[in-house]
Amino acid sequence: MIDNNVTIFHPAVFVLLGIPGLEAYHTWLSVPLCLMYVTAVFGNSILIVVIITERNLHEPMYFFLSMLAITDILLSTTTVPKALAIFWLHAHNIAFDACVTQVFFVHTMFVGESAILLAMAFDRFVAICAPLRYTTVLTWHIVGRIALAIVLRSICIIFPVIFLLKRLPFCRTNIVPHSYCEHIGVARLACADITVNIWYGFSVPIVMVIMDVILIAVSYLLILRAVFRLPSQDARHKALSTCGSHLCVILMFYVPSFFTLLTHRFGRNIPRHVHILLANLYVVVPPMLNPIVYGVKTKQIREGVVHWFLDIKTQCCSSPLG
Repeated sequence: MIDNNVTIFHPAVFVLLGIPGLEAYHTWLSVPLCLMYVTAVFGNSILIVVIITERNLHEPMYFFLSMLAITDILLSTTTVPKALAIFWLHAHNIAFDACVTQVFFVHTMFVGESAILLAMAFDRFVAICAPLRYTTVLTWHIVGRIALAIVLRSICIIFPVIFLLKRLPFCRTNIVPHSYCEHIGVARLACADITVNIWYGFSVPIVMVIMDVILIAVSYLLILRAVFRLPSQDARHKALSTCGSHLCVILMFYVPSFFTLLTHRFGRNIPRHVHILLANLYVVVPPMLNPIVYGVKTKQIREGVVHWFLDIKTQCCSSPLG
């Protein structure tokens, strides 16, 4: 606990180092990072626009997919622009409140994306295991309540982190050896006991995410049981194909996150710059790949993207300036 005699002091700014140990390569690392970020924002933006404009995509599955795309944009935008500013402009300073805000959004988007993947698994479970009840179970009223629950759960889980950081006195250093602010990394700079931060920061979000993983696994076990009971090979293939994109996205989200968690816990001999590099890739690679996966594997989205581009081309050619 914090000693009552210690004055709560917050530095005006923190100094983000970028990727310590790879300073000489910051410019080179910034190029692929920027390209991946632009691709992520562009791809997810197109996905959102297509889902909104194409009436045949106004279904619960695509609504959850648009939520996933919005979350991906927010996750990468919260972190990557500041990292690029460090790499290109040497803009290492970040205000204390801005740092805490970045912590909040990074962790909220992570927990939120996990919940969205769970909602998408539930959607596939109902569609395959109870297809005749799909429209009655997943009404727009229920879908809206699920979306609201996802947002409120994510905020409520991470919101205490703001107070856990603001209660700490920072009287040692304001240098953060990272390219963006994250909870435990900032808390370690405090000159006080951070046991509560460590327990809450690791246990609560991770437990919630593990619960999501367990529920997703149960959903897919029930889906597989239902699929293998189907009479024909074509019916089984069609049912499994509707889950292919979702399974790819699940693997891209959870495998790197658990790998990063395990390397932080057990990879004591792994250099710090490797951890930070992986953390930077994690906030941009899945957001970049998610719209590509759904675009390649989902026929309705491919057709919607083509139709959208053809509409734009027609409008450009028919305009007076065309």
